[in-house]
Amino acid sequence: MLETSLMIATAMVMVSLVLNVWRLFRGPDKPDRILALDTMYINSIALILLFGLFMGTAIYFEAALMIAMLGFVSTAALCKYLLRGDIIE
Repeated sequence: MLETSLMIATAMVMVSLVLNVWRLFRGPDKPDRILALDTMYINSIALILLFGLFMGTAIYFEAALMIAMLGFVSTAALCKYLLRGDIIE
């Protein structure tokens, strides 16, 4: 039962990831693309966590934390670049 629910959740996250890629390429302006990229980070974290639950190991949770930190820093840097045109002052 757990494996079935994990497969269904994985399929839903994969559909969400495909829709995010579509928004990333089609987005009408830069903030929409940045938001799509940020949502792709969240979806990749969800996929890694689901895979970690499926495999029954804890190492994937640490990898998801690293991706979360990378996603936060990159989103902050992209937003700062979009607002000011410069990342480092």
